[in-house]
Amino acid sequence: MQIDISPQPIVSLIAGISILIMPRLLNYIVAVYLIIIGVLGLLY
Repeated sequence: MQIDISPQPIVSLIAGISILIMPRLLNYIVAVYLIIIGVLGLLY
């Protein structure tokens, strides 16, 4: 039994939890999220 996990939902979950814990990080988290999604989009 193999579980295939997509990285995008994991990144979204981590970003959401981080924003709940420290709302001041919102700008940085959004920027990093967009960069990661962009890089993953180019690689896959």
